[in-house]
Amino acid sequence: MLKPVSLVLYTALALGANVGHAETTTLDALRTEDMKKLNLHSTPTAAAETPFLTEGGTQARLSDYKGKYVLVNFWATWCAPCRQEMPSLAALQAELGGDSFEVVTIATGRNPPPAMKKFFAEAGVTNLPLNRDPKQALARSMAVLGLPVSVILNPEGQEIGRLLGDADWHSDSARALIGALITQD
Repeated sequence: MLKPVSLVLYTALALGANVGHAETTTLDALRTEDMKKLNLHSTPTAAAETPFLTEGGTQARLSDYKGKYVLVNFWATWCAPCRQEMPSLAALQAELGGDSFEVVTIATGRNPPPAMKKFFAEAGVTNLPLNRDPKQALARSMAVLGLPVSVILNPEGQEIGRLLGDADWHSDSARALIGALITQD
């Protein structure tokens, strides 16, 4: 349930914000709790076109998700903060995922698919993709230097925000922020 202050801000953004400085300023007001670590860019930046692998082994690109807001989470099976964060990403996807928003998880580095499946099973995650970036090509091209890292892309496929480290992506603040993004269009 959204807190009253978050609900007012959420409604204000939904009624009138446009992409750009006004959006960043309004979204900034929603950044409480773990979302204080989210760096919102004043100007969107191009996202990398470097391919990554889907669970089925086919190549995909972040541009495949154009048309919706995307929360891209870079993680690894050996990463303890990633283990802590993953259930909240799954809960966010379950609540807000759809035509306007999607959580895309990408294991970067050496993460054998059986270990990735075990990680998700132990974390109780059943609704997120098991994408991987085995040679860290996408992670390097997006300047991911530690894990976890979460990047928010706008429907044009541009990076509009980045959070270093783990976060509770199902907190009131995170849900209000993502909800404000997906209802503005």
